[in-house]
Amino acid sequence: MIYDKIENLKLYNIDKSVIDFINDISSDKECGRYEISEEIYANIDEYNTKESGYFEAHRNYTDIQLLLEGEEIIEYTPLEGLEVKDEYNQSRDIAFYYDGENQILKLPLKKGFFAVLYPHEAHKPQLISTTQQKVKKVVVKIKA
Repeated sequence: MIYDKIENLKLYNIDKSVIDFINDISSDKECGRYEISEEIYANIDEYNTKESGYFEAHRNYTDIQLLLEGEEIIEYTPLEGLEVKDEYNQSRDIAFYYDGENQILKLPLKKGFFAVLYPHEAHKPQLISTTQQKVKKVVVKIKA
């Protein structure tokens, strides 16, 4: 997992096409799926943050998550020790888990910051930061 300011994105081993896409994006970009390359795409979505949720993990894609509007909390914890809620769905590349006994790290995601979440790292996105609010988020999916 990486959590940093967007201005530092170039310091990490991230494909230049991803960096260009993120640097060129603005909050007025329409929601939807955007193909960046054969193995990289981005989803832009709007939703209301929520009080609770379930941990999720992927097997085939790394996520780069950043907000264009609003703020949220992403909870992060090791996958080991979590109980499966919903078995792995290959077509969606996702499995869901109940909270476990692991320590939980709360990442405040807001405009100007990003989080990189690697396959098999459990994370719980879309959580209320200070108050429930509508956010606009970009999730770049990079084939692992």
